[in-house]
Amino acid sequence: MRQGEVASQGKWAGSASGGVKAPEALILPDPVRRFTDTARRLGALADGHPMEEWLRFMMALAQAQHVAATTPAPLAALEYSRVEQAVEARLPPLAAHGYRPEAAWRDGLSRLLDALDSYPLPTQARSVMARLRARDDDAVENLADDFLQGDVEAADSGAVVYVAAALQVYFTRMAASLPASSLRLLPDRGMCPCCGSTPVAGLVTASGRTPGARYLYCSLCSTAWNHVRAVCITCGGSRALSLKATDEDSGTARAETCGDCRTYSKVLYQAKDMTVDPFADDLATLGLDLLVAEAGWSRHAPNPLILIGQM
Repeated sequence: MRQGEVASQGKWAGSASGGVKAPEALILPDPVRRFTDTARRLGALADGHPMEEWLRFMMALAQAQHVAATTPAPLAALEYSRVEQAVEARLPPLAAHGYRPEAAWRDGLSRLLDALDSYPLPTQARSVMARLRARDDDAVENLADDFLQGDVEAADSGAVVYVAAALQVYFTRMAASLPASSLRLLPDRGMCPCCGSTPVAGLVTASGRTPGARYLYCSLCSTAWNHVRAVCITCGGSRALSLKATDEDSGTARAETCGDCRTYSKVLYQAKDMTVDPFADDLATLGLDLLVAEAGWSRHAPNPLILIGQM
């Protein structure tokens, strides 16, 4: 597999052999391409989609994230000694749970909201944005803490979608600045090696030296890491796995269900569509989530923008 071939928005770090025996096999995000690639894919998927209006809203959000991610803004320098200590302890160096982002992330939130002003948004979305802008810094930081702790109040669900989007930008930029050669996969291979968050979906590659490898994509910092196929990303079991799909699916998306822990995760197949994007395609395949949920499986972890995505 050539460097960067797994995903256009990444760069290869570590051994190219892949698999669980190569813990360096991860791809750090490229903030310049991450969000614009997602926006482009959402635009293509939205045409004629039953959820076209919502997908176009999410496309606008991704485009605003791109503006925030590519506007020059300083980040605090990483203390590489602390990064190395975390990696040595087999902990994520940017552990999101309990992590306190520097105040600069709020500048990204402001840029994101300003960029959204130029898009034709629903009245409800603009009302939520206005109320969010009216909050003081402490209140906004509390929203960020609630999101990172997974404890969002229903009344805050609309505002937190923008906070979550801004934190995705912040953590993606932070992950991109990590010393790639020092990173290792975590003992729990279903968790992001950079920030410890859960993946939004998995992608099975179709090109490179190791076509058919599966990569999980972090729902927060956009890092991708290799995970062996035919193994449940939740419990590690392999005896009771099966793939589910909707009748209308082209073969691009499947739900990998586990009969042992009764969870499922999305698997996307690049061979079916070379333009597939884990972040966009997960949003566009909610019908698959409904299908397997009705059959009794629980998603391994929510997509944060779907969990709180009230415009």
